[in-house]
Amino acid sequence: MELGLIGLGKMGGNMRERIRRAGHTVIGYDRNPDVADVDSLEELVSKLQAPRVVWVMVPAGGPTQDTVEQLAEALSPGDVVVDGGNSRWTDDIKHAELLAAKGIGFVDCGVSGGVWGLENGYALMYGGDAEHVAKVQPVFDALKPEGDFGAVHAGKVGAGHFAKMVHNGIEYAMMQAFAEGWELLEAAPEVTDVREVFRSWQEGTVIRSWLLDLAVRALDDDEHLAKLKGWAADSGEGRWTVEAAIDHAVPLPAITASLFARFASRQDDSPQMKMIAALRNQFGGHAVESK
Repeated sequence: MELGLIGLGKMGGNMRERIRRAGHTVIGYDRNPDVADVDSLEELVSKLQAPRVVWVMVPAGGPTQDTVEQLAEALSPGDVVVDGGNSRWTDDIKHAELLAAKGIGFVDCGVSGGVWGLENGYALMYGGDAEHVAKVQPVFDALKPEGDFGAVHAGKVGAGHFAKMVHNGIEYAMMQAFAEGWELLEAAPEVTDVREVFRSWQEGTVIRSWLLDLAVRALDDDEHLAKLKGWAADSGEGRWTVEAAIDHAVPLPAITASLFARFASRQDDSPQMKMIAALRNQFGGHAVESK
């Protein structure tokens, strides 16, 4: 089939290549002319035969909103737009309504796989009407990993990005658990080879996983992670997961704690710990450190 792909960054560029390897035609547009196949969004649309499928891989929020609005004007009834970025599921509903007024279908698709997706395939979670999903199915089949798993029609519009959001929330908590375990092992004088402890867990343990494999790769590159600063950003997905949990009254203590741990990483001198130190000094005479 033919596909228009908007956004050819780290993910989009590799996705274009994987889809082409499966025998499909991909016409890509990006603001960077060095990687684009066409010079404009309008040219991309003109080169696709109707009914068209256009996949959007641009940053969530304003860039996605602007792109969807442009496509609403450029496409025709019967076409389908896929948002494969990290949009919030509530935005999906608005985008679907905007496009539906023009007779254009909409599918939201959470994509996981990062820089490894080109060779290993991408895990896909998509939401939307069955008739719209069917028009995109050959592309989903091209992108997904080999085998029976790795892709799911999660439900109606918004379900794909909601599922991906929860996936990322779980990822936050899993990474935090590995990080805490690693720090404790590093702090224990009895353990003399933390990296090899992590490596030993790769076989036969209940915590073996791709994240564990990646942790071992990182330790092979820098055994004590001495080259890194203890600072971690959050993409927004973790925040959205916690907010959704509040809306649904679902307790998420591990995921919430992992999000707050990211916030703590950005403090070189924790204001909260200043108050803790002051209180310990006041009630117990415990020592404090001055700047």
